[in-house]
Amino acid sequence: AVLPALSHWRRGRREQAAVDSWRYQVTWKPLTEAVGARLDGTWIVAVPAADTAAELVAGCLRALEARGARPVVVPVAVADGTRAELAARLTELLAAPETVRGVVSLLAFDETAHAAEPALHDGVFAGLLLIQAMADAAARVPLWSVTRGAVAVRADEPPTRPAQAQTWGMARVASLEHSAFWGGLVDLPEDVDERALTRLAEALARPDDEDQLAVRSGGVFGRRLAPAGAARDAAVRQWRPTGTVVVTGGTGALGGHVADWLAERGAEHIVLTSRRGERAPGAEELRARLTAAGARVTIAACDVADRDSVARLVRSLAEAGDPIRAVLHTAGVGHLLPLVATDVAEFARIASGKVAGARHFDELLDPATLDAVVYFSSIAGVWGVGDHGAYAAANAHLDALAERRRAEGVPVLSVAWGPWAAGGMVSEEAHEQLRRRGVPLITPEPAMVALQRALDLDDTFVAVADVDWDRFVPAFCVARNRPLIGDLPQVQRLLEATDADQAQNDSAAGFRRQIAALAEDERSAAILDLVRTQAAAVLGHPNADAVEPTRAFRDFGFDSLTAVELRNRLTAATGLRLPTTLVFDHPSPAGLADYLRGELVGGDADTGLMSVDEIDRLEAALALRESDDIGRVRIVMRLESLLAKLAKGTESLSNASSVVEQLGAATNDELFDLIDRDLGAI
Repeated sequence: AVLPALSHWRRGRREQAAVDSWRYQVTWKPLTEAVGARLDGTWIVAVPAADTAAELVAGCLRALEARGARPVVVPVAVADGTRAELAARLTELLAAPETVRGVVSLLAFDETAHAAEPALHDGVFAGLLLIQAMADAAARVPLWSVTRGAVAVRADEPPTRPAQAQTWGMARVASLEHSAFWGGLVDLPEDVDERALTRLAEALARPDDEDQLAVRSGGVFGRRLAPAGAARDAAVRQWRPTGTVVVTGGTGALGGHVADWLAERGAEHIVLTSRRGERAPGAEELRARLTAAGARVTIAACDVADRDSVARLVRSLAEAGDPIRAVLHTAGVGHLLPLVATDVAEFARIASGKVAGARHFDELLDPATLDAVVYFSSIAGVWGVGDHGAYAAANAHLDALAERRRAEGVPVLSVAWGPWAAGGMVSEEAHEQLRRRGVPLITPEPAMVALQRALDLDDTFVAVADVDWDRFVPAFCVARNRPLIGDLPQVQRLLEATDADQAQNDSAAGFRRQIAALAEDERSAAILDLVRTQAAAVLGHPNADAVEPTRAFRDFGFDSLTAVELRNRLTAATGLRLPTTLVFDHPSPAGLADYLRGELVGGDADTGLMSVDEIDRLEAALALRESDDIGRVRIVMRLESLLAKLAKGTESLSNASSVVEQLGAATNDELFDLIDRDLGAI
């Protein structure tokens, strides 16, 4: 009787440990301030056209001037034709004799509700138009977006303006799609004084790679992703649904998984909302399944983007004696587009449901009667995902709103999910592509364990994603360094290994160059000295004097283990691929040195070029590597670069240089498309 219970407990613990490894949180790291840092040249400052003389705008301009910049104000309005006009103006400014050093966007300050899409603000649409215009103008100067009160550096200082977090979500996607002109994000505090404005200007002049910054009274902070793990030694509660629970988007695949989980957890009354209600495909089958699990089920036609529709739902449930105790907001539109191809109407179609739905329930429900409100957010809003600009903007808003409302006492949780399998917003065709990029799909069962975990731990925000960092980091960082993930232990280990490999490669390359530059007798002496020094290190001798050149290795006490260690040391020092039987094939230091000299120099020491055999070995090695291996792509890029240099100006191969430049500036998506399309057969 005990054994099955123990087995079940052990499986549960293993599953929970795996899920805990998927949990991430956002933290803010105090940074050394760039006190006294100076700007120079012209800085284009994009400001809301409706309020160009606002006090905060004027203060930002003063701060830039005080730090040496020459600001040129460019008003931006959300209107037809703005994109083309703005692109023309930017092209004109960028072509002027005066050097343009960067663009600063103050557009997010405009929180005027958009005339046609009141759930969203003019500021985010103006920011979208600016990104598009910079792409149209082929800009290569950094774009910095400035917000105010959009992020929470501390739990006791929540976002004061969550709507401006939309700019953060959208800009993170821009950093991937438009790395050629990506600069960064800076958030100002709600109370902006002269010191904060000075810190803003100094932040723009920072010499490092920090690109997501918050200015506060205590200094400047950099945004970081960190493991959330279990967060506490034990859960603070065991959350269970009670009373009436509303699932928005409830008749969709994602909503259906959530409804099944609620029924399994003992939910009394589950309300599934969608635009089509009972006419939605599979609605009746879902009702039957939930009813069989013991839940009472209501399927309601409700457009959560329409406040009146949500108000009718809340009122009808209350009048029927079923006041809402919890809301799980899963509704969303998953249509994907790059930012340059997203117009205002499409942006609103993707973002409005998420943003408006959360706001309407927030406004219409009494916080005192709620057990939980859960926003199903996305990692697109946390670290950016290509083609998810509008979606990332909406979800970043939800994450900020959760922090704001939790500080006000409302039990809100935002979970930024990685891509879901089994009918989430990710097509089956995209499954393999995501796996290659290091973000495999999450299946519903462990996802629900993660949701339960977040509720039991009473989280406010958590990102849940199964990330293969070995695959993810090279693609994510292909265009630039990403401090956001730099403090993660998995990433640090990877970067340390990469740095060590590079240092080793550099050292080996330096040794080979040194050998090639020596006269023949000097080469032999240098290589013999290397062998004797490494052999002495393996044997524990203080220097090479104890290793006689002609004495057999076995006489020194070498065995199979020490022989392999010597081979590894010589491999690292020379960069050669050496056999494990190296010491036994060449039994004395002098004999081994002769072998290494032949491998390092060959018969033509003066050319320094690869032999045909070496090219054959490289071809064989590339054939063994996976076609989607980012390291393989980098090797190919280096080879393209070498071909360009060897061409010595001939037209046929000069195009290779252009290819290399394009590869260097390519986005993650473009690079992986290149792998699939052009490099798959190599």
